[in-house]
Amino acid sequence: MALNEIMARRMVLAGAAGMVALANAPWAFARLSTGGVKGLIGNASDGALDKLAEPGAFYRDTAVRILLPGANGKLASKLFGMGDKLGLTTNLTKSLNDAGGRAAGEAKPVFRAAIDNLRWTDAPGLVSKNDGATRYLQRSAGDVLFGKVSPLVGSALDNVGAFRQLDELSRGNQLMASAGLTRDGLTRSVTDQALKGIFHYMAGEEAALRRNPAALLKGVF
Repeated sequence: MALNEIMARRMVLAGAAGMVALANAPWAFARLSTGGVKGLIGNASDGALDKLAEPGAFYRDTAVRILLPGANGKLASKLFGMGDKLGLTTNLTKSLNDAGGRAAGEAKPVFRAAIDNLRWTDAPGLVSKNDGATRYLQRSAGDVLFGKVSPLVGSALDNVGAFRQLDELSRGNQLMASAGLTRDGLTRSVTDQALKGIFHYMAGEEAALRRNPAALLKGVF
């Protein structure tokens, strides 16, 4: 066998072994550069937002479905009375989820900026947990992300007609405000639920990247 061929095979075997070690050894991830961690969580963020931006994605998945404020929407249903019997609250709930999807589709630069602005070198849990980077981002930049995503949600709620539906259902009902069923209250609730759904999907994306050596290396180097 030619010397060049022997060297080539050794390089391939060494590269494969390195990728397996990187995927399975916690200490390997611990030694990644800050840019490498940002690459990992940035890819997880993009993947999650792409999936949730697909039409109907939020509503189809009960794990992240956005509901009306107040006891998972049950209080709202009682307060709306006849509107609920006519299926109007279901239509409004679907509109909330449509708004969440629209906001997710516009949130990539917001999440990327939050990721770039954090220091990742000393983040606890990055090594031992499959969703460590996601949870660190959630803890460290959750408030910042809420403030940036909230206007996106408000605009989306208006565009999908959710505010108009809310106004029609709550007309003459004085108890709506106390249940958080105002435009501002609805925006806050949908933003909070949408972010929880995004982080839920991000955790899954991060775990998948950690299990895939090739994908992890692609996001790191």
